[in-house]
Amino acid sequence: MSDAAPRAGHVVSFIDIGTNSVRMMVVRLNPNLSYTVLSQEKEMVRLGAGGFDDMFLRRDAIDRTVLVCRKFVELSRYYGADEIIAVATSAAREAGNQNVLVERLREDVGVELGIISGIEEARLVFLGVASGLELADRTALMIDIGGGSTELALGTGRGHEYLDSLKLGAIRMTDLFIPRGHQGAVSEKTYAAMKKHVRGYMSQATRCIRKSHTDVAIGSSGTIVNLSEMAVRSLGGQPGTLRLSHLRKLASTIRSFTLKERRMLPGINPERADIIIGGAAVLEAIMEELRIDELRVSERGVREGLLVDYLARIEGSPHAQGKGVRETSILQLGRSCDVDEGHAATVERLSLSLFDSARSAGLHNLGDKERELLRYAAYLHDVGDFISFTNHHLHSYYIIRNADLLGFDQKEVAIMAALARYHRKKAPRRKDPELAGLDQKTYEAVATMSAFVRLAESLDRSHGGVVEKASLKRTNGEVILELISDGDPSLEVWGLEGAEKAFRRVFGLDLTVKLREKS
Repeated sequence: MSDAAPRAGHVVSFIDIGTNSVRMMVVRLNPNLSYTVLSQEKEMVRLGAGGFDDMFLRRDAIDRTVLVCRKFVELSRYYGADEIIAVATSAAREAGNQNVLVERLREDVGVELGIISGIEEARLVFLGVASGLELADRTALMIDIGGGSTELALGTGRGHEYLDSLKLGAIRMTDLFIPRGHQGAVSEKTYAAMKKHVRGYMSQATRCIRKSHTDVAIGSSGTIVNLSEMAVRSLGGQPGTLRLSHLRKLASTIRSFTLKERRMLPGINPERADIIIGGAAVLEAIMEELRIDELRVSERGVREGLLVDYLARIEGSPHAQGKGVRETSILQLGRSCDVDEGHAATVERLSLSLFDSARSAGLHNLGDKERELLRYAAYLHDVGDFISFTNHHLHSYYIIRNADLLGFDQKEVAIMAALARYHRKKAPRRKDPELAGLDQKTYEAVATMSAFVRLAESLDRSHGGVVEKASLKRTNGEVILELISDGDPSLEVWGLEGAEKAFRRVFGLDLTVKLREKS
């Protein structure tokens, strides 16, 4: 496997749509593979406000988010951005109407939104925070408290060792424990109930993290940064840190005030005054459970993680080390399911050859991003054998869709799962439930690429690798499938009938097989 690396020398904008805020960073990639940050922006939108009651995003919250994203995109274009990478986290991830936000951003803003899993969010937090540290062999625990979730990451300078995402956040805790519209003080009993809830939610994470020695603990996100700033102003805390003893005193103080009074406390961000108690309860409980006396505070997070992840895919970049996260994640899943790696590699190679030759022949205009997903899906197409050979294409779909693959957003995972699903048996149809969440353009891409996986699978029916090369050529209203073989491919050619039908359905052209012996 070899990634198609992003090119250097252009401007990229990264947009992180969180439960509470939208953050943007515009970066110019320089010819020498360094980068320059051109702009950083942040706007509070409260996308998750009220959404954790019924797991639906409110229309006004979507409107605010779209408005801010439009402004950020315009600003990105002003700086010359020719690529915009946007992801959404907890609020959108859990919302039953997440498709509304995705479609609004596509239609009103012109941006394709990737909704990432909690584990992927934790990985990006780790990358972002670690990029500002010299960890080497030291083990760091990273805590990021958002509006809807809290991400935990443990690792060293070599990479992460543990990732987790907990449904604990400042907005979520506020919605759960403080009545809507309440503007008074928050009782000690309510605050204790919040902490008990947190402890119960993180019991498994506590067991896992306590097994490892932690050299340094780092807190990121607006909630932790603001609590640290308040501790510095009112308790004489050290800038850039937050002690547990200071947090306890601070939490006791802020919950004793009304909402109006909290907005005037030294160092507080007034826009966080209504959710700061929920955030403090999450952090205090975590620090107690994980026996953390002091946190270092970082302003880095998912947004910076997106940048590091992007740079790691540029050949020659200082961030590029060995195999990328995406490829490593794919290989790990395949090997954990004991795939036939020889067959997987052959189907991958043939699928890409068919994709490339079909593009040269004008049969499709899909790009390198689709090609990369085809490559990964072709490698994983048979992971369902791990459960049972019978209907293994359905099992492959389920495994890929639920594997928490790192480095991918939900849409990319859905595409790979669908390609594995349709590598045999019936061809994809628009009404299929597995394709329900995909827009028309993506559905067409899946239909096109699944035809290549079907052909490639049939061309290695014996798992013997007898077909060395397969290419498609268009001539006189038909398509020639030219095969170069170093053996007897009769079994493979015999099995092409179903794949030929699927090809005709997608491209509207007949397929003629032409055999050539290896010269």
